[in-house]
Amino acid sequence: MGDHDGAIANYDRAIELKPDYAEAYYNRGVAKSELGDHEGAMADYDRVIELNPDDAKAYNNRGVAKWGLGDCRGAVADYDRVIELKPDYAEAYFLRGVAKRGLGDHDSAIADFDRGIEFKPNDEGAYYFRGNAKFARGDYESAIADYDRGIEIKSEHAGAYFLRGVAKKGLGDYEGAIADYDRAIELNLDDADAYYNRGVAKYLQGDHDGAIADYNRAIELKPDYADAYYNRGVAKRGLGDHDSAIGDFDRGIELKPDEGEAYFLRGVPSSSWATYAAP
Repeated sequence: MGDHDGAIANYDRAIELKPDYAEAYYNRGVAKSELGDHEGAMADYDRVIELNPDDAKAYNNRGVAKWGLGDCRGAVADYDRVIELKPDYAEAYFLRGVAKRGLGDHDSAIADFDRGIEFKPNDEGAYYFRGNAKFARGDYESAIADYDRGIEIKSEHAGAYFLRGVAKKGLGDYEGAIADYDRAIELNLDDADAYYNRGVAKYLQGDHDGAIADYNRAIELKPDYADAYYNRGVAKRGLGDHDSAIGDFDRGIELKPDEGEAYFLRGVPSSSWATYAAP
């Protein structure tokens, strides 16, 4: 990770000696961002922009800091300025698209990803970002096409297989989803979400035992995974193991007490369970 604290101390001293040293403020902002100090980083980028109002990189990084603080609108404004200064800056389009997605503006986000891809067509991350935006508006087939392209560019990206699996599940292609989750798990054996989602797909195929095995692994990796407890309970009830299922619903409610569905699941009598379809 590097000695960011030591670097910051050196930039502090450089700024003491030369208060208008824009590059020192910029580099200190980068170091603060690496430490998760988005507010401190933003203050440094503010100072860079005061000293050099046309510094596209400073606006870009300040946008990243604002996004890290949850200020998506502020981030978009900074990326707008980057693009004014540097219209072919692909990263600014990608980042603005991500910030717009944070505002729920999926169509405009997709337009930004399209534009960024024109400038940088082999950036696999851009296809994942665009695929996520398409997925969010329910366009699963087009999302899958973007994940396919991202995987063509970088075939060892576990997250891409996971995302494609989620999209395939949305289309009811449970076999395809499971195959993608399998690959995601091969690439990242400790991905609790991949086990969880594979468990859901297996359940929807009627494989209750397989689903439970995946929920077990998700819970091993993430013991506070409330949804895994709920869904394991559902699978156990499907096998007639009602007492153990209730134990899972109890644990899920402890972890996530505001989840109304969990109380419903726990309340459904065993005599009615066969008529209840979940998850």
